[in-house]
Amino acid sequence: MIAALLVGAALPLYAQETDYPLTLTNCGLEVSFDAAPDSVVTIGQSATEILYSLGLAPKVSGTSVWFNPVLPEYAEVNDGIERLADNDPSFESVVGKKPGLVAVQYEWHVGESGIVATRGMFHEVGIPTYILPADCDTKDNSTGGDGTRTGAFETASVYKGIRELAAIFDVQPAGDALVSDLQATESAAIARAEELELPEDLSAVFWFSSADLEIDPYVAGRLGAPGYMMSKLGIENVIESDEEWPTVGWESIARADPDIIVVASMDRRRFPADDVEKKLEFLRTDPVASQMTAVRDGRIVQMDAHAMSATMRSIYGLQALSEALSKMSFE
Repeated sequence: MIAALLVGAALPLYAQETDYPLTLTNCGLEVSFDAAPDSVVTIGQSATEILYSLGLAPKVSGTSVWFNPVLPEYAEVNDGIERLADNDPSFESVVGKKPGLVAVQYEWHVGESGIVATRGMFHEVGIPTYILPADCDTKDNSTGGDGTRTGAFETASVYKGIRELAAIFDVQPAGDALVSDLQATESAAIARAEELELPEDLSAVFWFSSADLEIDPYVAGRLGAPGYMMSKLGIENVIESDEEWPTVGWESIARADPDIIVVASMDRRRFPADDVEKKLEFLRTDPVASQMTAVRDGRIVQMDAHAMSATMRSIYGLQALSEALSKMSFE
């Protein structure tokens, strides 16, 4: 019965209580819970915001890995929770909080070669881990970096993560309500774009960042969250790679001449191009990039960087892109 609950598509609004012990397979590893965890540390903004959205902020004792400010409705509660690190926390800082669960956004943080720790390291000290399925379903993270998609990202993996976390903490009604709200947002965004009667050959590129503005940018492959947005809105991705964030030269991008350029906006500052203003300046002044149709016609969309990852915010990114399209002219 629990298994059916966890994979479910449409569930009744008031699902039954969790029958502990609860065992589920998460990113290839079996994890079990004898009761709802009494506390949780998050490694990844998406995990943090899902837990807040489920009403579980009182159980969150530490957070880490932030791209953007927390969703506005959780700003006050988030201010009262310790941030272990803006980026990668240490294994010791996470274990020091003695959490009943570590909830993780990216397998490259906590996985077979996790830069924070392996899952085994946490489990050896009695701390279970849960990785959001959006980062491992239809994805091979053994290829290094941001991994390679083996199939197209679908929001079903986000909804799966919400429902599984809701079951772990025995708050299924909150999980069902959150999924319903997100599904409604998703449907409305798609419907808005369909009403626009956009050109059939509309194309785009998503630029996340660049290790240096003088070298090839990190752009979205065809199977990740940006690929999902483009597919749902009838837009062709000019990047054909299955890598999550391949590097592609501006000369190649310019030859493809996308109609729209979507640039990531974030607070993170690992690379110079994390700054959206530097991205925009580059597009205006670079001899190659500045000649693209999207730049000359002003069809540049700024999007929350976190929405470009496979997260709950991807649905809000879909909404933002749909709204941006409604204000553009393609004549």
